[in-house]
Amino acid sequence: MRDTNYNQLDELCDRGICIIIPTYNNEKTIVEVVQRAMEQCRDVIVVNDGSTDATTELLHAVKGITLVEYDNNKGKGKALQLGFRKALEMGFSYAITLDADNQHYPEDIPVLLEANKKYPGCFVLGRRNLSGVERSFGSKFANAFSNFWFCVQTLQYVPDTQTGYRLYPLHKLYGINGLTSRYEAELELLVFGAWRGVKIVSVPVRVYYPPREERVSHFRPGKDFFRISVLNTFLCLLALVYGWPLAAWRGLRILVSTLLALLFFLVGTLLVITPFSLCYVALSKVVKLDFSAIRKLLHVFGSLTVRMLPLIGVKTRIMNQSFEDFSKPAMIICNHQSHLDLMLQLSLTSKIVFLTNDWVWKSRYFGFVIRHAEYYPISAGIDVILPKLKTLVERGYCISVFPEGTRSPDGQIGRFHKGAFYIAEQLKLDILPLVIYGANRVLPKKGKYMRTGNILFSIGERISPVKQREIAESILQRAKLFRQFYVNSYHKICNKYDQNA
Repeated sequence: MRDTNYNQLDELCDRGICIIIPTYNNEKTIVEVVQRAMEQCRDVIVVNDGSTDATTELLHAVKGITLVEYDNNKGKGKALQLGFRKALEMGFSYAITLDADNQHYPEDIPVLLEANKKYPGCFVLGRRNLSGVERSFGSKFANAFSNFWFCVQTLQYVPDTQTGYRLYPLHKLYGINGLTSRYEAELELLVFGAWRGVKIVSVPVRVYYPPREERVSHFRPGKDFFRISVLNTFLCLLALVYGWPLAAWRGLRILVSTLLALLFFLVGTLLVITPFSLCYVALSKVVKLDFSAIRKLLHVFGSLTVRMLPLIGVKTRIMNQSFEDFSKPAMIICNHQSHLDLMLQLSLTSKIVFLTNDWVWKSRYFGFVIRHAEYYPISAGIDVILPKLKTLVERGYCISVFPEGTRSPDGQIGRFHKGAFYIAEQLKLDILPLVIYGANRVLPKKGKYMRTGNILFSIGERISPVKQREIAESILQRAKLFRQFYVNSYHKICNKYDQNA
């Protein structure tokens, strides 16, 4: 179970997220902004961009921040660049940036955090709610101008490209040594990231615009519009020779990877496994044979699948700290993210059978193999399949069940059904928990293409029947507590490995 004192501050720390606040002559607001930010996150980096007012003295009086400062004003782009470098030196993986003029609400940091958990490794932009806000014509035009050219350069539409409220994946800042050092650098970072395939996610955040007479703006309409126009001209030319070809190559690579994976699956199932199974079943009617050879072939196919994945850009890692060898029967429970989940388990051992959904058991492509491998449909009813499972257990086989019953669309752990825990109790089996991370991003539930990424397969320690009863006497309560255990375990894995997503 997760510590009850675990909170947002811990989560930001565990996920390697800090806050960066660039500031230049914001003496009226900087202390309040920093203090509010520190209430949301322990790690706050302030970059003093050569302030000439009281900002410097005020920041030196604030305890608990990391201060980066220099004498001469170099622009927001340079301030962000130095802030990013400092964050990387300190070991952070993500940085949330917000402005020092009190325009952004630090209290909206949880919104960016939730987006980071759902879309690790992505740019997260705080889409400002500008309806009803009094803005100058120049401000409105600049935002529309920026959105339009960003769409031209990247072929992606983003509703608010000028927001300074962002979450950056620091290891994917391909333009960190950028072309520009001032206001327009934020756009440049976004464009280069999009070209390199970094997904951009927009989430709604609040924005505060004080009365005109109280606003502090360092935007210089003439000079900055000229600089933005020059930058956009250059980026459009660069898109022709670099950005668009790179995106096309990335799309082609994804298509080829998907076709290779599909070809491997079709050849393996239709030309190898199914013909072998047909011949083997026919032979078994003449000579007494069991169907262990079919399960061994499926194990080989699963192993080859896992070994093939790196060839299409998917890295797999198995964590087996308990040195499990599957020599003793167990009830294996596993979260369900992707079609790859089955292959991952098959690669571990041939001494395993699965409880499946009807569509798998009745499939015209591989249903014959599934049925003769002695996998059983959960819909047949536990009382019907229990005697058959007991026979398999007596022969040394593990039973694998996905307690969620269906693949998760976003990787999060769904409700656990109690069937697996009832079977474990009836057959007096250890429960062996497996946790899969990353498979849903490589091959999402409704996705049509294979993606590059990392898959982690964590094998836990066995939980004996005695320990299961100590956890909860009621089967229903046991299912709920095991689900919570999975939620906590998966959460910890995500916090650790999302930093490298």
